[in-house]
Amino acid sequence: MVIGVLAVQGAFAEHEEILSLLGVEYIELRNGIDARKAFDGLILPGGESTTQGKLLRELDMFEPLREKISKDLPVLSTCAGLILLAEEISNDSARYFATLPVTVRRNAYGRQLGSFYTEEQFGNLGKVPMTFIRAPYIDSVGEGVEILAEVDQHIVGVRYRNQIGLSFHPELNENRKIHQMFLDSISPT
Repeated sequence: MVIGVLAVQGAFAEHEEILSLLGVEYIELRNGIDARKAFDGLILPGGESTTQGKLLRELDMFEPLREKISKDLPVLSTCAGLILLAEEISNDSARYFATLPVTVRRNAYGRQLGSFYTEEQFGNLGKVPMTFIRAPYIDSVGEGVEILAEVDQHIVGVRYRNQIGLSFHPELNENRKIHQMFLDSISPT
């Protein structure tokens, strides 16, 4: 199994470290050539969604990745990655891949000072650590979207077909349950 990690901006190294600890091979996606390589799953990390969206287009990565996601490539998206997948952004006119039928609110918890940590129930994984940094949350979900986690009555984790969208950063904690759940969702090739 090989996981492609979007490595143009943001917290990609932390995801790579977890993949290494779990014994999973990964490749960094930095340009259009990388985006067209074969890989079994994709991680869209946290960072700055506007910058990531701009770089995806400038580096000729947007269309090949959108096509792979649309053809059911498994995706784990965190924070900015969630914004890249969302069909709608309630407080921004930008749209990116728009493959996840949710409406997201950017920087919903405020600026950097609004960052926080909690532990909450996540699907059937039990309580998991959740670190929120200038995080979005999900205002609403479309048909077929499974809600995996909520914090203070806001949706912060969902799954839709091949896509897992998170408002928080599981890569910043020692708990590996969410990454393992993602890896377990990938059919062996």
